[in-house]
Amino acid sequence: EHMSRWATKLSQAVIKADVQDPMSGFFMIRQPAVLASVRAGMSAVGFKILLDLLAASPRPLVVRELPYEFRNRFAGESKLDTSVMWEYAIMLLDHWFGRLIPVRFIAFTLVGGLGLLVHMAVLALLFKGGFASFVTAQAVATFVAMTGNFVLNNWLTYRDRRLKGWGWLRGWISFTLVCSVGALANVGLAGWLFREHSVWWGASAVAGVLIGAVWNYAVTAVYTWNRKG
Repeated sequence: EHMSRWATKLSQAVIKADVQDPMSGFFMIRQPAVLASVRAGMSAVGFKILLDLLAASPRPLVVRELPYEFRNRFAGESKLDTSVMWEYAIMLLDHWFGRLIPVRFIAFTLVGGLGLLVHMAVLALLFKGGFASFVTAQAVATFVAMTGNFVLNNWLTYRDRRLKGWGWLRGWISFTLVCSVGALANVGLAGWLFREHSVWWGASAVAGVLIGAVWNYAVTAVYTWNRKG
């Protein structure tokens, strides 16, 4: 319930109508309004079609809502889980920035941001804790963050192409191998900045992470999650 309320409030920033429940799946809408939204460019991410129609509409729509009450749920569970909320957030971001940046790249970048936090935490633990040299700690942190990024991207960014079973293992291997090129540049650049130019270890690490980001997205989209047929 709390997640649903949060989602409804967030949607008010992008829709062009005064609607109390843009998450509803039960609605009627005139055909010209649908066609106008389609021509304007719907996101087509997720399954909240009403929200997508309202957000894509080139002009504010007049909406009339008829209130109703839900009974208590006795079986099953809500579809509004964490992965659906992520998909919902990506749809909103697509309406904000989708004409400038591919929505999947936005998701990949957000996951990468979480990976950066993991990377820095592992690096700080190993290097500042005295357990390893900077280069060794950077290499370990890169591997841990890379694995975490694969798991989250497979679960969230590529939810529609999610790898399972042996496909998951093959995908992880593919992701790791492809990202290893970016990881080599990552560790090499970070180590070079730290040793040769005495750049602060944190800045060196961030520079190393950024150098592999675009490579990782572009190549893994082709070799890891490219569903053929």
